[in-house]
Amino acid sequence: MIVVNTKAYKEGIGKNAVELARIMERVAENFKIDIAIAVQPSDIYMIASQTSIPVFSQHIDAINYGSHTGWILPHAIREAGAVGSLLNHSEHRMKIEDIAEAIKIAKNLGLKTIACASNVGITEAIACLSPDYVAIEPPELIGGDISVTKAKPSIVRDAVDAVKKINERVKVLCGAGIKDGNDVAKAVELGADGILVASGIVKAKDREKVLNEMAEAMK
Repeated sequence: MIVVNTKAYKEGIGKNAVELARIMERVAENFKIDIAIAVQPSDIYMIASQTSIPVFSQHIDAINYGSHTGWILPHAIREAGAVGSLLNHSEHRMKIEDIAEAIKIAKNLGLKTIACASNVGITEAIACLSPDYVAIEPPELIGGDISVTKAKPSIVRDAVDAVKKINERVKVLCGAGIKDGNDVAKAVELGADGILVASGIVKAKDREKVLNEMAEAMK
């Protein structure tokens, strides 16, 4: 699984996000692997209606229908065409009780969850909540030039081991600084089930070339 997070980059908003999603769609078909995109809630419907790749929201709030002006309703992202959501990204952290409730609501709605964790301890705590994926991402390496697989390979291996001891059904994604096929290959070698990548693809000069390289390494 390759998950591309467009964040709030200009290159990953609106029409640019659709263009990226179409590139991802081609690569997914060519390599027969799962590739998903995580976008701003405002872009979910446009991408979901124009491409066939799974679309995730970058966040949902732990709420149900009601008086919640300005919050992101899980039901709304599902209606827009999303298949799931990121949770607890280091740029949008959540309290553990809110993560638990958001996962519960998502499950009831048939939405998948990718819960982010900054270290092994938080990974263990989140794995106990049974999200579909835990993404291990040391925040100091996010958006940097050195990937977690080079700077802190042990944290990926330890996170994988910790999750599998708690719940073997929870898959582990590796993120933070992933830039090329070598980083992806190392993540798989360390036991990860996939990667969560942002600027390495969204801001790349040749996004299709980089994504092809990552898909080849994943394959």
